[in-house]
Amino acid sequence: MPDTEQTYPDLPTPVMAIESSCDDTACAIVRADGAILAETTLSQSGHVPFGGVVPEIAARAHLAALPALVADTLARADMRAHELGAIAASCGPGLIGGLIVGADMGKGMAIALDRPFIAVNHIEAHALTARLPGVADNGAPFPYLLLLVSGGHCQCIAVEGVGHYRRLGGTIDDAAGEAFDKVAKMLGLGWPGGPAVEQLAREGDPHAIALPRPLMGRAGCDFSFSGLKTAVAQKLPAEVRTALPRQLAADIAAGFQQAVSDIVIDRLGHALDMMERPTTLVVAGGVAANGVLRARLREFAQAHGLPFAAPPLRLCTDNAVMVAWAAIETMRARREAGLPIPDDIAMRPRPRWPLTDMAQRMTADGGTQA
Repeated sequence: MPDTEQTYPDLPTPVMAIESSCDDTACAIVRADGAILAETTLSQSGHVPFGGVVPEIAARAHLAALPALVADTLARADMRAHELGAIAASCGPGLIGGLIVGADMGKGMAIALDRPFIAVNHIEAHALTARLPGVADNGAPFPYLLLLVSGGHCQCIAVEGVGHYRRLGGTIDDAAGEAFDKVAKMLGLGWPGGPAVEQLAREGDPHAIALPRPLMGRAGCDFSFSGLKTAVAQKLPAEVRTALPRQLAADIAAGFQQAVSDIVIDRLGHALDMMERPTTLVVAGGVAANGVLRARLREFAQAHGLPFAAPPLRLCTDNAVMVAWAAIETMRARREAGLPIPDDIAMRPRPRWPLTDMAQRMTADGGTQA
């Protein structure tokens, strides 16, 4: 990967990025060579009593936190706002209230500083994280196979270039992270559920409780976790749900975690058959922090002769570093194509923003929609 600071000396960096698509409020400043000058993330706690993210609470929390978070990020980088080259923000997909808050903050800064504003697709940011220098040993050259597993997404994607993505398959009901959260709630573990289920599963026997593997062995690489979640519910005796024996809860957690990893590995095998030889297997998203799944994916990649790349745990969950890096990749790709740096000041945040729309970013007008 070229050093963009030297190759494109007029690339407007460093980039300050804002992430507010769900319940994490984040800000980061990243240089064109991938150096992270500062990053701050605030995880919201106001959703715990509700057992899941409440969109209105999330939006209000973003609004309250962002001004101080931006100031803190600048202070950590020992920078002043006028030293920034561009501003970026997640503009979709996600919870519309939070997206509006983050995008409006970024646009306001861009207007005040007379800097370009880059609208970033949240899923594309996850997809390109593996190309951040230091994440993948080989730099994750295109094309690579991406498994995106998070609370809201579960997809296999052929990443063929910046702006060029082919969705090979995805969930037809619940995302993997959503299933983890719902199972955690059934087991009385609270929210967020993923880390709690993983911790409890260490005490259990993954083979003690028989659970289904929906779609396993079927053609294609779509996912389904709703039936697995229902099967877990049926394993819970009604009379002890308020005081579930710990060993039973641990066995269920371990069995559920094993079932999810079995499903994912099976689906990935089909995904490999659906694209030309990828350079790398990449995993991203919050569920990529799960140690059992991560180990299974590493074994899968090794068995198929593929390098394996997974971001450090802090970059698996929603963060602003990946948003800044996606903006840098977009600017560089457009510059290489002889196109101007995009300015997306007129773009409205989108709760749905398919990756297939991103090819328009490589056109003369950037493909943004007001």
